[in-house]
Amino acid sequence: MATLQNIRNRGGLLVAIVIGLALGAFILGDMLNSGSKLMKPSQMKIAEIDGESVQYPDFQKKVEELSEIYKMNTQKNQIDENTWEQIREQVWQEYLQENILGKATENLGISVSADELFDLVQGNNPHPIIQQLFKDPKTGQVDKSTILQFLKSLETNATPQQKAYWLYIEGQIKMDRLRTKYNSLVSKGLYVTSDEAKESLSAKNKNTNFQYIVLNYASVADSAVKVSDSDLKEYYNKHKNEYKQEKTRKIEYITFEVLPSAADNAATQKWLNDSKKEFASISDNQQYINVNSDTPFDPGFSKKEELSPEIAAWAFSAQPGDFYGPYFENNVYKLAKIDQFKMLPDSAQASHILINPQTVGSVDKARAKIDSIKKLIENGANFAELARKFSEDPGSAAKGGDLGWFKRKQMVPEFEEAAFSGEINKLYVVGTRFGFHLIKPTKKGKETNQVRIATLSRKVEPGTETYQKIYSETSKFASENQTAEAFNKSVIDQKLDKKMATLKENDREVAGLETSRALVKAAYSGDQGKVLVNNEGSTIFEFGNKFVIGVLTGITEEGTSTFEEAKIRVDLAVRKEKKAQMLAGKLKNAASGQTDLSAVASKLSTDVKEASGINFNSFSIPSIGFEPAVIGTVCSLAEGKVSVPIEGNNGVYLTKVTSFTTGTDNVLKAEKTRLAQTLSSRAGGQIFESLKKVAEIEDKRAKFY
Repeated sequence: MATLQNIRNRGGLLVAIVIGLALGAFILGDMLNSGSKLMKPSQMKIAEIDGESVQYPDFQKKVEELSEIYKMNTQKNQIDENTWEQIREQVWQEYLQENILGKATENLGISVSADELFDLVQGNNPHPIIQQLFKDPKTGQVDKSTILQFLKSLETNATPQQKAYWLYIEGQIKMDRLRTKYNSLVSKGLYVTSDEAKESLSAKNKNTNFQYIVLNYASVADSAVKVSDSDLKEYYNKHKNEYKQEKTRKIEYITFEVLPSAADNAATQKWLNDSKKEFASISDNQQYINVNSDTPFDPGFSKKEELSPEIAAWAFSAQPGDFYGPYFENNVYKLAKIDQFKMLPDSAQASHILINPQTVGSVDKARAKIDSIKKLIENGANFAELARKFSEDPGSAAKGGDLGWFKRKQMVPEFEEAAFSGEINKLYVVGTRFGFHLIKPTKKGKETNQVRIATLSRKVEPGTETYQKIYSETSKFASENQTAEAFNKSVIDQKLDKKMATLKENDREVAGLETSRALVKAAYSGDQGKVLVNNEGSTIFEFGNKFVIGVLTGITEEGTSTFEEAKIRVDLAVRKEKKAQMLAGKLKNAASGQTDLSAVASKLSTDVKEASGINFNSFSIPSIGFEPAVIGTVCSLAEGKVSVPIEGNNGVYLTKVTSFTTGTDNVLKAEKTRLAQTLSSRAGGQIFESLKKVAEIEDKRAKFY
């Protein structure tokens, strides 16, 4: 297919930039242990969105479909835990879009017709997704003939997976178009009046210069403020809406980290030294490295200046087969061996033809096709013509396969080896992760002496004895501390580093603990005040190189915090309120009958400060920060008048306007346009979130994953 490889190569970027496709992890967890009850529809419900029930099998089917698209894009057969989670999150977002935005557009009669979709794919102004997929990276232009070639190929030789991927792309284009239409409809209903624009200009042009005195809340000790329970309860009852809370769980936990011991370090170094004799006798360095080293063989060559000074000094005074090391670098012991010296160019020019196995059906078919093309060229066929006809790299195919000039390490290693080491105008068949290439080097830059080093490396990692030692320590602590009280006592007695975390139900991990979803799930199924237990009934969790033991210390349900739950925050608010009253009283008494702030400041043993250029559009005040009450007061205060005490975020202020300066922006039409654009932009970002707020969403994903 003409651009299938291009689509795969750009899939990740497309998803991140245009669709926002994120990719993530799949664990059934407790669901598989819940028995036949899960066969009931109510037990299989993973969510309910605006009255529409979402069943787990349907949700998981979409997850699997999207995972196949991801595999095709990345050419990976396996998906890691994090990627599965991101896939599930993308499916969730699609369900929200379909059931919330989809309903909203349907109710208003908004749709995307077949002709409109056709135009978004093949028209003169293609959708950004199409532009991203089919844009020539060198010209920045979209080639419509390439799009037509691709769509024609879909009908003739595409696999079911490729067709499914294209349908997915079309679905994303359609949903994005619906979202654009809905946002446009709402935005068109927003209007800025001339009076609003005039008021905005007036506020923007009136810049205030003022003096101020501030008495910070921190200047009053907490002990100087008397707060009773009745004060707290009265405040709480008046401000209940300010104490909304999410569903969370609080845990405390300790970790036993498995780190390499001195013996592990010595054993790794010894392994490198013991391997030196065998490595010296090997002629095929690449095979030996790929079999024995923690890092694969690097087929690339390096100039002297590209190596570290120590390695460069050794390498370019050595001979093939000479050794350096073992040496230690980034927690890895390395043994370097000179593999080969070669005179190589810094840049090259080449042409290629690309055939992908997924397009033709198999690796064998792709190899056979590239070999047949090679024979045709060797028998006199024109390379450029065959590239235009068969190559799956659209950027170079349109130019007869010509890739132009490129430097070393711009191409994948296998491709670079053929282009830089091969003979001019000779044909080479090379396999890479993109498929099979027929490569023809056409020009080369100036050659320099370069070296290829075969590096045998071994990371210093904990051995079995180290692992067992740390596990025994963890197991001993777990067996001796099976209650929260015992846990906390031992933490203090042993001077262990206890950590705390507040977890939401859909959190995928605890900060600092990799792939620790199991600990989150345990927190939501555990009992407060008890040690957490994993699915296997053990109190020991293992995440990466850490063993973890935790205790559930707090349970918070969604809704309004109870007085006891909010008491600490209420106490802070009441103390701040009482401090503000005390400080306002001091300022009021000191300012009585005064218009000179210096005299007031002298009475209070403080200083007068100044600020300038503040207007109603100001977000903050230099040296003060975010103080909207102060900004609002000084912008409406008469010149020369001292304000009443102003209760701000950081303290209580007394202000006096010293002068006003007038701005010169008086273009009403431009201000009206600016306000309209700002309004439209804000609406675009808030429309879907507003729709979500009025839709009832019941999210039960945490019970299944």
